[in-house]
Amino acid sequence: MSATSKNDTQLHRFILISRAEGISFLLLVLIAMPLKYMAGLPLMVKYMGWAHGVLFIAYIAQLLYVAYLLKWDLLRIIYGFIAALLPFGPFIFERSLNR
Repeated sequence: MSATSKNDTQLHRFILISRAEGISFLLLVLIAMPLKYMAGLPLMVKYMGWAHGVLFIAYIAQLLYVAYLLKWDLLRIIYGFIAALLPFGPFIFERSLNR
């Protein structure tokens, strides 16, 4: 496997993880939390929170790996990290990668 092919594969994997992490965050904030506080159903937060936590860790790990492979500057890595903390951040960060 060539270096370019490996880089493309890892970047694609990062984008998939990024999308999953972004969706899990939105589900947690927009569905699970209202169910907990307005309907008294805390179980959804437990499961969505756990799933989001795993995806967040995977996102950060893959972000650092892709940054290493593609030799991203520190500012881009920081933007990627901040994007994971904002509800629509991963989707916006992905758009910046496609430019």
